[in-house]
Amino acid sequence: MASTQTLIDLIKAELKTAGISYAQLARELDLSESSVKRMFAAGGEMPLSRIDELCRVLKTDFAELSQRLSRAQALRVELTLQQEKEVVADEKLLLMAICCLSQWSYEQIVATYRLTEADATRALAHLDRLGIIELRPLNRYRLQVAKTFRWRPHGPVMQFFRESVMQDFFNGGFDGDGEMMMLVHGQLSPGMARELRDRLQRVAEDFARQHLLDQKLPEDEKRQFTLVMGMRCWLFERFAHLQRPAAVVRASRVP
Repeated sequence: MASTQTLIDLIKAELKTAGISYAQLARELDLSESSVKRMFAAGGEMPLSRIDELCRVLKTDFAELSQRLSRAQALRVELTLQQEKEVVADEKLLLMAICCLSQWSYEQIVATYRLTEADATRALAHLDRLGIIELRPLNRYRLQVAKTFRWRPHGPVMQFFRESVMQDFFNGGFDGDGEMMMLVHGQLSPGMARELRDRLQRVAEDFARQHLLDQKLPEDEKRQFTLVMGMRCWLFERFAHLQRPAAVVRASRVP
């Protein structure tokens, strides 16, 4: 059964797709903007009567909203191998996939990259066929992937990034305003490693959420940032010959 928070998240997504801000919604509901924000905050209350009012604003009904909520429970977490091959074989399609997963609007994409409207529309239609997005009128779209979606670890897209993107990214100095790079090595229990991985996942979600919040800012007040995070059970190959035999044995037992 879907949780109340899942329903609230769905309504927030529907409002974004419809281009309705909290300020506009507040006027429609005859509430203050702060009240609307509290209603959508984590742990906020959403009575059924309010959901009916939100459906009116969204020009939908509770039955249709429930259907969308049911579909949201089965969002895909990865593509098939063949689907990834399709994505990586077309440079413009891959670019559109990355932008859509970052929830860029159609207007932002064509204003930022040298894509014709026909190119962008064709790519969006292709992503709809792949099940990554649900394409809507006026080139609006809704993501059809879960928050835990990721490219296949050893699939075509990640291979492309390893070969063509990673070196370019890590060649930077990471010394600009708002930039950083850290490498931390240590020993953790498997349980703590999983907990830390989940916390890093939440950091990635915070990054994506802030990206959406900052869309209201003027273009000259925003800069493009890329967050890359990785954690794996791994031994520095360059230093392996310096390890004592007992340490090598212990390292080999780490799952």
